[in-house]
Parts: sequence; C-alpha cells; structure tokens
Amino acid sequence: MYITKRDGRRAEYDITKIEQAIFKAMDAAGQISVGKYKELALETESILKAKFASIPPSVEDIQDVVESVLMSNGFPEVAKKFILYRANRTKEREMKSNLMKTYLELTFTDANDSDMKRDNANIDGNTAMGTMLKYGSEGAKDFYEKYLLKPEQSKAHKSGDIHIHDFDFYSLTTTCCQIDLVRLFAGGFSTGHGFLREPNDIQSYAALACIAIQSNQNDQHGGQSVPNFDYAMAAGVAKTFKRIYRDNFAKGIFLLASDSGYTDDDVRAIFKALEVEKGLKPTLSINPLFEEALKSIFIDKLGEERYSKINQLTKDSSVRETDRAVFQAMEAFIHNLNTMHSRAGAQTPFSSINYGTDTSPEGRLVIKNILLAEERGLGFGETPIFPIHIFKLKEGVSYNPEDPNYDLFKLACRVSSKRLFPNFSFLDSPFNLQYYKPDHPETEVAYMGCRTRVIGNTYNDRHQITYGRGNLSFTSINLPRIALARRPNIQGFFDDLQRSMDLVLNQLLDRFKIQCNKKVKNFPFLMGQGIWLGSEKLNPESSISDVLKEGTLSIGFIGLAETLTALTGKHHGEDARAQNLGLEIVSFMRHYCDEKSKELNLNVTLLATPAEGLSGRFVKLDRAIYGSIPGITDREYYTNSFHVPVHYTISAYDKIQIEAPYHALTNAGHISYVELDGDMAKNTEAFEKVIRCMKEAGIGYGSINHPVDRDPVCGYNGIINDTCPGCGRKEHEGYIGFERIRRITGYLVGTLDRFNDAKRAEEKERIKHVSKSATSDKKMAHYQ
Repeated sequence: MYITKRDGRRAEYDITKIEQAIFKAMDAAGQISVGKYKELALETESILKAKFASIPPSVEDIQDVVESVLMSNGFPEVAKKFILYRANRTKEREMKSNLMKTYLELTFTDANDSDMKRDNANIDGNTAMGTMLKYGSEGAKDFYEKYLLKPEQSKAHKSGDIHIHDFDFYSLTTTCCQIDLVRLFAGGFSTGHGFLREPNDIQSYAALACIAIQSNQNDQHGGQSVPNFDYAMAAGVAKTFKRIYRDNFAKGIFLLASDSGYTDDDVRAIFKALEVEKGLKPTLSINPLFEEALKSIFIDKLGEERYSKINQLTKDSSVRETDRAVFQAMEAFIHNLNTMHSRAGAQTPFSSINYGTDTSPEGRLVIKNILLAEERGLGFGETPIFPIHIFKLKEGVSYNPEDPNYDLFKLACRVSSKRLFPNFSFLDSPFNLQYYKPDHPETEVAYMGCRTRVIGNTYNDRHQITYGRGNLSFTSINLPRIALARRPNIQGFFDDLQRSMDLVLNQLLDRFKIQCNKKVKNFPFLMGQGIWLGSEKLNPESSISDVLKEGTLSIGFIGLAETLTALTGKHHGEDARAQNLGLEIVSFMRHYCDEKSKELNLNVTLLATPAEGLSGRFVKLDRAIYGSIPGITDREYYTNSFHVPVHYTISAYDKIQIEAPYHALTNAGHISYVELDGDMAKNTEAFEKVIRCMKEAGIGYGSINHPVDRDPVCGYNGIINDTCPGCGRKEHEGYIGFERIRRITGYLVGTLDRFNDAKRAEEKERIKHVSKSATSDKKMAHYQ
C-alpha cells in the first residue's frame, strides 16, 4: 500500500505513523488507553483499504479518516486535540516554507536591511503599496517556479546558472516598448477611463506624454521610451506659436490701432480663413506667403507704419512667449515623471526620451528647453531621476560645428556634466547607420534608458524600425560560473556555453508561448491603443501572437571580465589575449542568436545585460561553491556585461577602445561608461572630447559617470566630500545628510544608503578607482 505525500511524491504506507499520531492526541487530552490507540489505527487502516482500493490516499485523506474514527469511538476530546495538532502542523509547515519566510521578511524588515525590498531602486519597499507589490511579486515567483518552469529551467534559475529577469511577471506581459507619440496623439486616445482629445497646446502635449508613459507602464514590466520626443512635441510648439501669434496680433491692433474697427473676433476669423482656404498660418520659421497674405488683408486699414510696428511686435513677443511656454511645459513634464506613480501607486514609471535630430525651429525649441529644464532640476534643485534623457548624435545634424543642432549638442554636454543626463546615442555607428534613412525618424535607433535597443527585424524586414517595438523578455547567463567549472579548458567552456544558450532559448520560447496566448484586452493601452506595432488593426478579442513577433527575445550575459580572468588569468582591460578571447566569446553568442533568428523566423538577440541585483546574486552563489578567488569571486559583484572592471585603473581612451567592439555584437542593447573625477560642470570641453571619442570608436550608446552631490539644506550642487562648499556644514551635521546621486545600470538612484550591498560595494570601487580625467590623460590629449 502506498500514500501520496503533500509534494505529490508516492511513499510506502506505515501504520506506525498513524499509531503515533493517535497516541500523541490521547496524551494531549489526558486519555491514554493502553493498546487502544493501536486498535484505532487498525480500524483507520481498514477504512483506508476499502475507500482507497484503486488510488493511494493522500496525507490529508488519512487524517480525515483518523478524525472520523476517533469521533465514532467516543473520543471527541482526543479528536479535538488531533484537529488542533493537525492545524498547528500545517501552520508550521507553511511558516517554514520559502514563501512564508519571504513574507515574514517583507512584513517586519526595514528596506535598509533587506536586499529583497531594495532589489528595485524605483520602489520604496518601506511603503504600504511598495510592500504589497512585493507580496504579489514574491508569491508569483513561487508559483512560476513550482508550476510553469520545466525542472531543468527551475533548477538553473534557482542555482544561479541563469537568471530570468522580471520573473514575477513571467506569465503576464512583455518587457518594454518605444512609444510613437506622433501617431498616438493624432486624433486623441483613451486610457480606459475616458477619451483624451488630440492636444492643441505644448502644455497639453507634455501632460499627455506623461499619461501615455504612465498608462503603458501599467501594461508592461519594463521601461517605457519615447523615440521621437522632439518630433512629437514640435507639433505642440507649432500649435502654441500659432495661437500666441494670433492673440498677440489682435493685442497689437488694440494697442496701436484701436480706431481700425477690427475686433478680436475679426482677427480670429481672418487667421482661420487664411489657414482653411489657403493653408497659411504663422510659424516659427519665416513664411513669406503668409506674411504677404496677412499684409494684403490689414494694410489698407492699418497703414504701412502701424502694420509694420504691430507685425514686428507680434513676432518678437510671440517667439519670446512661446519659448517660455515650452520651457514651462518641459519643466512640468520632468516634474510629473518624478512624482506620478503606476502599478498600484508603488512605482514611478521607468521612462526614457530620445531627442536631438529634429532641426525644425519647433523641434530645436523643444530640445533646448528640455535640456534647460533638466539642468534646473526639481523644486529644490534636486537632480531628476526620470526621465532618462538620450541625445542622438548624427553627422550633418548635430555632431560638427557647422551642423544645425551642434549648439544643442554643446548644451547637452553642459547639462550632462551637471546632472548625469543626457546619455548619448551614436547614429553613425555602423550597426546603427545601416538602418538610417534621412527624413525617416523611425529608422533612427533609439535606446531604452537601461540600454535596450530594437530596430533590426528578422521576422519582418519591412519593419526595420524602432517605433512601436520592444523587448519581449530576456534571460541572462552566468558566464563566470561556466568558466570556473571548465578553467582552463576553453573548448570545454564553449561546449557548456552552447548548452546554456540552448537552455535559455528554450525557456524564452516557453515564455513567448505564454505571452502569445494573451489577447488585446489583456493589454488595454499597449495593444488597445495601438502602441505596439500592428496592434492597431486588432480588436479586443484578437490574439496578439503575430504582432508580438515584431519584438525581441534576448539572451544576456554578465561578468565577461571575471570569465576571462578565470580562463586566462587576466581580464580584457589588462591583456590583449584576453580581449581577443572576450570578443570570440561574445561573437560566438551573437552568431548563435543570428542562426536561431533565421531558423525560428523570430528576433533572437544578444544583450549586454543591465546587471541590477543580478551582479551580487551570482557572485554570492558562486563564492559558496568555489570560495573566494582573487579577481573572480572576491568582490561583492560581477562586472556589468562586457565592461572593464570599475576597480581597474584605466584611461578613458583605453576603456572606450576596449569596449567599443562589443557594441557591434550586442544587438539587443549595450552601454559604455567612462568614470571621471572632478567637477565636470567646470570642464565641459573635456566632457565633449570624451563623447566624441566614443563616437569615433564605434560606441552605440554611452555616457559619463561623475559625482553628483547636493546639500539639501543650502541647496549647493556639485562635488561634496565631508564638508559642503556652499555653507560649510559637515556630513550628518544637524538632521540630514548630503544627497549623492549615482548611476546604476543606466538609471539614477539616490544616496548610498539606498543601494543594495553589491551596488554599494561597486560604488565604493568607483570612488576609489575613477578613470583619469580626460584633461590630464596623455592618450586622450594625443587622440584629440
């Protein structure tokens, strides 16, 4: 006879366990009857054999029969004790389960003492909504691990061979999307709680952009990015200027020609007729046809002199007022994205905006003012965390002094030297330039803030674009572990890497099948409002399986530096041989992804993983297996993707040259940082030189890290050591310490106290081993 245990396994039936349970219940009730408990156990066994002749009883079935036998034999008090004992045992089992231990930590541990409550820098784990979000998150992970993953996938994820990112959303949604605001705003859109009309003013454009990002964030677990922020907002600038110009012209007539007989209504009617009948309207760029038409209407009653004065006054004041309106709109946009929430009110939307290539007067005004608003900061001068700004650099547009937006590139350098944003994307890098078509912004590569990139399309080569597409899911491989298991056998390393990639791809495809079973109604904004490419043609009950194929399935990796150290004794920042091997490893992975893309007719891509909490998780698990190995497991983190380790002192120029080739290989996304000391706001020329070096080296997406500190008492912004240069107070003197903003995986986070252990350790290494300043670096100087 067998029984079915609680975890589903079969075990041999043992009557002595029933005897012991009845004896303990009798003892607890003070009714021990010698030999009786054995008789009751035998009666229980007889009932079980009769009742469960064809299938083995479960533990719960056996306990039910014991209770019934005790009651029918005149032992109600013993039965009560048995029921109580049974309930307590169930409670103890549940309390000992991993999920219950997790809930215990979430409930009673402060975020400063809990890695789990700090694993997402964008969620305050101490708040009610933040904790509730983590309850759901951890419960979902427990369910997926037990019921959705295949045994080999669950084992690999749990043991640290791989890491399934955003595991709590495994069965629910996709990762991220590039939102085309131009198309979304045309005709208006709905958030599910009412329809929003097409905006007609730059303030409305900025407000609806925030709403779009927030609404889409509720449908996806990753970040939301706008690939065409300058182009989208430019339409709002044009509408704003048209209104302001018309109103100012009417004011000019009232002030200088009140005897002309024109009323405000007359002026509005004339401007409307010009636009409807002749397609002429006031624009920031000079329009001779509009000028001539306007003059021909008003010259008779106003006269040459008064018309000229009114016209000039209108132009000057309208440009000035529009400029101010755009700045206020951009400032409100930044303030809103740092204060509004999504996902049950627990999280600020992960948001990114790409801009820099619109050369129209309206687009340039947007770019200028979003940069100036970022430079000003939040209400008390704080550095904004969101959105991540990404300035697109392109020869002929913004890169060279003769380019129309070069002045805005200079401004971007100035702002980034103070606020860490914008980052910079390089459209001339060969792997980005191959898709670029002039006057087609959708072919300009735009990045998610963390580094995600999407443009190539194996599934549909007619859609080699950025708009309306994003990552579906990604999973990362623990490269150092493979190297540690195989060192110094390089061929063995590649054999195991192949097997790991097979495992990850199968897991991604399993997750993709779950995603494909969803319908449009499961994503009311992302799909219901046509944000995702192709979804505008679907109805609420339509399957999204075909349109999801426009997205990417990405295999990521972390710790290339430690991997090379395990295999060769040195990392790629130290040794050319290690660099060659590093390129061979990443090329191998990229080739695998390309071949699988063709085989499956899907977009399988390679990601230079944004490490997040993963960098600390992998190394802790590996140290437990292999011990503390110098240069590999002796720190609290593995190095981000293909980066040269932050603790290794290297010139900015050399770091860029070493990392640049990996950008071409990681088509799902990448980023390179240069660490600079000193107050970069005082040396923007050096800052620009580093950015130009990145472009010439073939970097796809990059930025410069430098200290950004603030004294919240006096408002001083700049580098602060132990004493504030603004007011002279010392760290923690009084009631509050200094704010220290640092970049983690592409996003900014607050003071060091809020970092997890691995990231705090990495930040300390950055502070101790910053790269040499570009101004003092001989190689950089020679390069220039």
